[in-house]
Amino acid sequence: MLLLAVIAVGACRAEATRDRADPADETGIGIQDSARIAERLAETGAVFGLAYRDLGTGEEVLIYPDAEFHAASMMKVPVMVRLYRMADAGTLGLDAPVEIRNAFTSIYDGSTYYLTPDEDSDSTLYEMVGGDATTRALIDRMITRSSNLATNLLIDIADPDSVDSMLESLGIAGVRVLRGVEDIPAYRNGMNNTLTARGLLELYSALARGRAAGPEATAEMLDVLSRQEFNDAIPAGLPEGVRVAHKTGWITAVDHDGGIVMPPGESPYVLVILTSGVEDETITRKAAADVSRMIWETRQAAGEPH
Repeated sequence: MLLLAVIAVGACRAEATRDRADPADETGIGIQDSARIAERLAETGAVFGLAYRDLGTGEEVLIYPDAEFHAASMMKVPVMVRLYRMADAGTLGLDAPVEIRNAFTSIYDGSTYYLTPDEDSDSTLYEMVGGDATTRALIDRMITRSSNLATNLLIDIADPDSVDSMLESLGIAGVRVLRGVEDIPAYRNGMNNTLTARGLLELYSALARGRAAGPEATAEMLDVLSRQEFNDAIPAGLPEGVRVAHKTGWITAVDHDGGIVMPPGESPYVLVILTSGVEDETITRKAAADVSRMIWETRQAAGEPH
């Protein structure tokens, strides 16, 4: 059996995590690999949450799985799933044109706000304002380049309330989509998208197992996630060529990565690593890559048939 144990630390808020004891000590689970994972993330000084699941065996590692974090761009994954489910239901055409605009309404006070290219990881879409693009093309930009402008256009179509209802219908708790990106009045008043490692674990598991959408939609979503252009966290700890369908998310002092790792000839697994409280993202991304490598090497050393 793979020597990674479940570290189940009940629900706790991320703000309190930093003051808690080492979860391996707290739960009395003395599995060396799990303790090393927790220790490596703790070295960063970040508040963190981790969730791992082998989709073949069901084996898990859960470290502060219910700690709540600002979602950053990880909220773009449930938005994508909602849009593909709408397409499956025949209520949305993925190749229909969407007008590209740069004016959005705050959920806090109804004021108009705008996005800026210099605060967006994909500045090229701003050159198309006044034109249009297909929903499918905008989804691609939202995921592979983490375009904030594409996200705000798409979340208006997906509707945050409908995204939350979808998550509930899938039995996924701990992921809340409330608003678009850069809604500063809402942010200042605590109206934020939030998530937990456990919530994303369940969302990615549903996607990998084909429960989140139909077969064609699932295959297309996995393809989009596999073309992610930001690969210096979880994928950086894996051998070259291993397919990873994942999404990153970061804002100041928040840095996340999570997705589905698909080793050739083995069962896939889900890995989610969430961190906050450290402004230097090179520290948290190096730790995420190291943890990803630890899990990969432990699986390989176990020689477990999949």
